[in-house]
Amino acid sequence: MKTIEGNLVDVFEEKIFPAIVKIKEDKIYEIKKTNKEYERFILPSLIDAHIHIESSMLTPSRFSEVVSIHGTTSVISDPHEIANVLGIDGIKYMIKEAEASNVKIFYTAPSCVPATKFETSGAILGIKEIEKLMRLEKIVGLGEVMNFPGVINGDKEIMKKIEIAKKYNKPIDGHCPGLSGKKLKKYISAGISTDHECTSLKEAEEKLKLGMKIMIREGSSAKNMEDLIEIAKENDECFLVSDDKHLEDLIKGHVNFLLKRAVELGVDPIKAIKMVSLNPALHYKLPVGLLRIGDPADIVVVNDLKNFNVIENWIDGKLISRKGKLLRRCKKKIKIKNSFRLKKIEPKRFEIKTNKKENIKIRVIKVIENQIITKSETVILKKLSSDIKKDILKIAVVERYGHNRIGIGFVKGFCLKAGAIASSIAHDSHNIIVVGTNDKDMSYAVNYIRKIRGGIAVVKNKKIIGKIELPVAGLMSNKSSGYVIKKLKDIHEKIRKLGCNLKSPLMHLSFLALLVIPELKISDYGLFDVNRFEFVDLIDE
Repeated sequence: MKTIEGNLVDVFEEKIFPAIVKIKEDKIYEIKKTNKEYERFILPSLIDAHIHIESSMLTPSRFSEVVSIHGTTSVISDPHEIANVLGIDGIKYMIKEAEASNVKIFYTAPSCVPATKFETSGAILGIKEIEKLMRLEKIVGLGEVMNFPGVINGDKEIMKKIEIAKKYNKPIDGHCPGLSGKKLKKYISAGISTDHECTSLKEAEEKLKLGMKIMIREGSSAKNMEDLIEIAKENDECFLVSDDKHLEDLIKGHVNFLLKRAVELGVDPIKAIKMVSLNPALHYKLPVGLLRIGDPADIVVVNDLKNFNVIENWIDGKLISRKGKLLRRCKKKIKIKNSFRLKKIEPKRFEIKTNKKENIKIRVIKVIENQIITKSETVILKKLSSDIKKDILKIAVVERYGHNRIGIGFVKGFCLKAGAIASSIAHDSHNIIVVGTNDKDMSYAVNYIRKIRGGIAVVKNKKIIGKIELPVAGLMSNKSSGYVIKKLKDIHEKIRKLGCNLKSPLMHLSFLALLVIPELKISDYGLFDVNRFEFVDLIDE
């Protein structure tokens, strides 16, 4: 029999009382109230209800090693990143690989693979595939329905996927940035129950009133908690989630960070804890512990309800971490095929042909710090090449699945003074995305990614100055977090030396190909206006 003592946070009764929790095997055997005084608090399962593990650049088991130190006991991951590359095989890999993980990892079935018909992906998940996935125990819901125009217009395929989720009594996650009014009502009426894309309090309040559960997001690029937190103070059904969390941020904190941030912004600590325990556990019907007799012994001990520094993390009665030290390493490694079928790219492939000789008016993607949304601007260039002084850089998406396509545009916000950055992480289809000051360095960076079959490369004067290999679908490394973070720190340092001052340049780069987030994005087919949901010409005539 194992025992844990401290001030127990009861998320059902919203009370705190001193207690001794007794564990027998993997379950809570007894909870005994005491009259002792403690300087530590016992919390239930801490759950991140919406995260993409692939964004950590770690495999599920390696990811679990990092987050378990921070008191995370469970996550719900939408594996649509790897699904866009490898389809159902990629999802089964994620489930199988997670069997060796420290934390309980559940998944949602990706509803939109590919995310849109305006890009090239490596796989398609149709109705039959969704039916197969819904039968799996580890699939707890239908992943974020990004095709909100399809729902509004009654697209047969997406509506059938929603019906399959209902058939298996599994919740449906939403994704509808900026949607409002009658269109929003129609979207929600389809049975979609959550949304994590709110960026303003007004947007969140409208969705909340119509019955949606709001996931308040605080990730590496999208930081919306400060703008949305007021709804959490009044409403009892919100969640706190990360969505996309870069490893450099993940090693500093995870769910414990979300709790600390929410309390700093004025949320009652018990209410904040409910948003990462009781609320997601009940919504997704998760087999996790909520500090009741007979529950799985998923228990987190923290120093206080302000800083949430983790003292111990117990999962199924096993002590996983203590005071920032991991006590259980994950040894299992599973191999999976990769997917790179592109020819060598010559610099001339990045040239843009036009009859105009000078003073050309073009559309430019404007990056916004700490947001994954962008703005569309018009700029006049003397010629169609990068203008370093104006911070107008060429950007391209190079299709990797064997169709030999390249979409070319311009972006503002990276501030590179030299060189290029290329990555095989480009949401959601994960073609190769590259931004640079000149065509030669851009082609060199893309060809290096092709050579190593997935990863990130920083180039200056046709020399690799920063790199990391991502052999798992071109998205993840199966090496330790220490190795990956060392490589990423070096990459970010090299990017900063090239002039970029964005806090998370790789995250921003990866989202510039995501065609379901406003305002202007790019795919292997060209520039895409998300508000109009159609392609637009680079040259604005």
